[in-house]
Amino acid sequence: MLFFLVLGAMMVPGHVTLLPNYLTVATLGWINTYAGLIIPGIGSAFATFLMRQHFLTLPSEVTDAAAVDGAGHLRTLWRVVLPMSQPMLITVVVITAVEEWNNFVWPLIVTNTASMRTLPVGLLILKDEEGLAAWGTIMAGTLLVLAPMLLIFLIAQRYIVGGITQGALKG
Repeated sequence: MLFFLVLGAMMVPGHVTLLPNYLTVATLGWINTYAGLIIPGIGSAFATFLMRQHFLTLPSEVTDAAAVDGAGHLRTLWRVVLPMSQPMLITVVVITAVEEWNNFVWPLIVTNTASMRTLPVGLLILKDEEGLAAWGTIMAGTLLVLAPMLLIFLIAQRYIVGGITQGALKG
């Protein structure tokens, strides 16, 4: 039943939950704070789905062996399952980080000062009020927005490829 709820959450567009998320963040007093920018983006139905599917591919013999050795559920998770799942965990973290880094609408709505605005929102501010744009400045800003995520991807690339191919090699 829970799995079908996660699948249902993946089918709902993010803009549908924009107002309830904003009302929740406003009630908590997180408007124009880092908590309001970061915490709503941490929970991801896609990440939950991806990790569940990965856990289903892990051989049950390994967890059974941990249980025979006397490991409980949490110890099996921390000492056996998570180390085996490192490539998929890194993949999920990178995908979620890129998604939140590039998010435009949520930071635009939840922040109201220039010091709290994110870089994608800042690119919009580079255009002046008449709609004219200094394209050289905007392109330089775009490169600065792209650089951190490109660096993270280059560092995590071997894990991402390992995580993607790990599921493909199971037969």
